[in-house]
Amino acid sequence: MAAAIESLLAEIAEVDDPVEGLKSLRTAVLATPISSLRETFSVAQLGIIFSLLNTNDKEQIEICVEILGRILAIFDPAHLAHNCKAELQSGLNHPDNSVKVLALTQMGCVVSNADGIAELMNNPEILQDVIQCMGVESVGVSEEAISVLSKLCNTKAGLDTLFRSDLLNKLKDVMAISDIIRYRVYELVVEISSVSPVSLGYCASNSFITKLLEELTGDDVLIRATAIEMVTSLARSQHGRQYLAQQGIMDKISNMIMAADSDPFSSFYLPGLVKFFGNLAIMDSPQQVCENYPAFLSMVFTMAMSPDPSQIPVALDTLGLMGGTVEGKQVLHKTGEQFNKVLKQMSRLAKDGATELRVRSLEAIAQLLTLPVEQQTDDLLLLTESWFCSLSSEPMEMIRNISTQPFPELHCSALGIFIAIACQAWGQRLMMSSPGFAEWVVERSVSKGKEAKDCKFKLVKALLSSSSTHEIFGTQNYLKLKTYLKEGPYFVTAIASITTEGAD
Repeated sequence: MAAAIESLLAEIAEVDDPVEGLKSLRTAVLATPISSLRETFSVAQLGIIFSLLNTNDKEQIEICVEILGRILAIFDPAHLAHNCKAELQSGLNHPDNSVKVLALTQMGCVVSNADGIAELMNNPEILQDVIQCMGVESVGVSEEAISVLSKLCNTKAGLDTLFRSDLLNKLKDVMAISDIIRYRVYELVVEISSVSPVSLGYCASNSFITKLLEELTGDDVLIRATAIEMVTSLARSQHGRQYLAQQGIMDKISNMIMAADSDPFSSFYLPGLVKFFGNLAIMDSPQQVCENYPAFLSMVFTMAMSPDPSQIPVALDTLGLMGGTVEGKQVLHKTGEQFNKVLKQMSRLAKDGATELRVRSLEAIAQLLTLPVEQQTDDLLLLTESWFCSLSSEPMEMIRNISTQPFPELHCSALGIFIAIACQAWGQRLMMSSPGFAEWVVERSVSKGKEAKDCKFKLVKALLSSSSTHEIFGTQNYLKLKTYLKEGPYFVTAIASITTEGAD
């Protein structure tokens, strides 16, 4: 096969129309093991294929990209950076986006290698081309460029290369192209800043973070909405949250929430503000966040009760995330009647809302009711029971009715509520008092499709995770559950076929 590849390369280099030869080469390359390719290809031979990218023939470019994608993977990244600089640069500047992505993918390997970074430090022009790729229209190309530069900055040498050289000015030049490109640079900056306090320091000292934070209060509400998403990403790291707190950003965002009523365009960015504090509450402390920034939880309740359906989903998601923790449950419980009204609204949405809101409501309710065995105390069990019972005068029947509707997403979301209460003794007692429930749990024919079967299996597992199930469900039902678990989610009962062929 090695001889065949060499012969094809020689043939391709001499013909005017190399497409057919390239097709044969592609077949040979894909059929040859990587170990054999390493012994076959040299950098000089790579140059032949790279040279064939200089064409307007889309098919020829596509085949070359496939071949190079396979072959380039055999080379050591540092070796590639040293010996294929011109080829990589031509790829980064190629008018076809697939070639740009190919070159950027290889650059990603180079910057993940210490020796590769050392090679690039002696050739900053190629990194300028990577930065320029962030400014092209193609999202796929820009994302690859962001990935390369982010990997580069995983080391101090890489940080110095990007932020303490002429590359910094190139980055700022690209940033000035348009609003869209500016936010691609912010995306890169946030990725880099999230790695460590040191990397955040590099970005902050060059004013990138300051400029991003200033966009929070800009005149353009769409830019403001994008900025809050970026700031939320930065807050996912502990050092990022500490930096934002030092800059007074939490107070600023809280003030923006309080001022939202007076801004007719607040609906564009308000969900992002709520998401910011919702993420903060989960990563730090729901109680601390809600006590320090009371406007947050007040706005969540307001949005949950809003007649505007576009405001409701983020409120439901936030309540579900918060209520999925013990501390969050306690915070919501302390609000008393406020939360009870919201819970009843969630129940109404689950029964009568648009499909998406029904699913979001059911999933949020399931999170609120979830209480793993190791977290169960008498007080918390009473709390989850009271929340479940407040959903409806007949909550078990309400959820069962939803679960029987011919929509997989509703069926599985309703089962999620049963899964949440299945390991809680009060939930098991309600299940047993609901006519036919014990039989329905182990009846396989009611679950259609893989997702539904998986959900039913999770329900059985949840029931068997509790020590009270045997006593409450009884031995016969308990053994049926054990059998169901043993047989797995996709078990099908074999039915014997009886034929009368040949009988008298």
